[in-house]
Amino acid sequence: MREGPRDECGVFGLYAPGHEVARLSYFALYALQHRGQESAGIAAADRGGHIITRRELGLVNQVFSENDLRTLAGELAIGHVRYSTTGSNAWENSQPVQRSEGTNGSRREVALAHNGNLINALELHEELLANGVSFSSTSDSEIIAAMIATNPAEHVEDAIAEVLPRLRGAFSIVAMTKDRIVAFRDPHGLRPLAIGVLDSAEDDGEVGPRYCVASESCAFDIIGARYLRDVEPGEVVTLGEHGLDSRMVAPDQRRAFCVFEYIYFARPDSRMNDQVLQVARGRMGEILWREAPVEADMVIAVPDSGNAAARGLARAAGLPQDDGFVKNRYVARTFIQPGQELRKHGLRLKFNPLPEVIEGKRLVVVDDSIVRGNTTRQIVQMLRDSGAAEVHMRISAPPIKHPCHYGIDMSTREEMIAHNRTTEQVAAELGCDSLHYLSLGGVYEAVRGSRETHCDACFTGHYPLAGTDEAGGKYALEPGEEAEEVAVLPLTRA
Repeated sequence: MREGPRDECGVFGLYAPGHEVARLSYFALYALQHRGQESAGIAAADRGGHIITRRELGLVNQVFSENDLRTLAGELAIGHVRYSTTGSNAWENSQPVQRSEGTNGSRREVALAHNGNLINALELHEELLANGVSFSSTSDSEIIAAMIATNPAEHVEDAIAEVLPRLRGAFSIVAMTKDRIVAFRDPHGLRPLAIGVLDSAEDDGEVGPRYCVASESCAFDIIGARYLRDVEPGEVVTLGEHGLDSRMVAPDQRRAFCVFEYIYFARPDSRMNDQVLQVARGRMGEILWREAPVEADMVIAVPDSGNAAARGLARAAGLPQDDGFVKNRYVARTFIQPGQELRKHGLRLKFNPLPEVIEGKRLVVVDDSIVRGNTTRQIVQMLRDSGAAEVHMRISAPPIKHPCHYGIDMSTREEMIAHNRTTEQVAAELGCDSLHYLSLGGVYEAVRGSRETHCDACFTGHYPLAGTDEAGGKYALEPGEEAEEVAVLPLTRA
């Protein structure tokens, strides 16, 4: 029901003999559910045994049962939650991807979970097909898994070291063989990937710490692990019986971490690049008020996306803050369609305004972003209908004008409300009394970063990787007729 962008995936990996690795992976994925709600999967293995994978369409708590977790017993595991960015929302494209290929007279079995998007997927796909490699999905993640599985290097780390420089785009990847976890990140660090350590002090007979990796540090908190550090761009990290080993494969590249992670995607309790996002988002609200003060009576947030910035703005303005909407937190969990009779109520299925709070008030309404504007337009109208005297929209991100090719599923330029429109024209389209987007300088001030180490292409159109505009779209690997049929579906976020 939310018209904003959709992140591509969340990944997790754990090497922890003596622990219930599948159960820990389940709860870590539960913490990462916001990063992908189309499918979920876990792959696990006893050391020296075979990899067993369970994956299915749906939310984490719909995909796995107690029996599934018992079946996935082992010493190491990886997990994945998905939104589709390359390849349609189909079971074949769910992850972890598992491949078993012959190399040097033996077989390499590998499972892989991928967060990101390759911009040279078509080129690599055609090359592999020409070499006799077959595929069972239309995702770029299977391309990476196939390249690693078919590489003749004896050790999987050496195979990854040869494959990584050939991959162009965004990729934070957690892979596993039967006896180790290997995590690696693209040389520009576009997507996040963090390392955690399990507290093993109470584990009898366990030698040394047990490590895990995840897209966000909030996955560590839920399983009792501690955030250690981020995987460096271009780094390959191995979790195994010797603990944690590191190898830098592609150093000294231009850093380009996605600035939209701070604003929108990551959970507010996650830490990225030494920033606690709840605190950074509060600073965005403070700077919003400094950039665009207005005569008003009250600050309200569009829940939950605008909560932190609204609190920061209210603090800076010295204005009271209240709940203008009550959010139905369970609407995204129903698979029953509302039908025509309820569809006319639109966003009220998710947000219910409170006229007793709103009526007669000059409101500052805070949200994190506007893409197509459909949701924001409905929010403004609901506030008007509930008696708001004035509605002043404040957005804790710059105008989104360009699509992302690095793993975020966004609208096309033509669908974006800010495309070829001034802020005043967008305000008129939305029906609000005023509109202000946080400046790009304000974003970097809030996150204490700079353009030199981040990607802000969705705001500026300046893509950090050459050739990005020639990248294939979401359905680039789909059969032609099917791609035309599914590509017209609207992109929404639950």
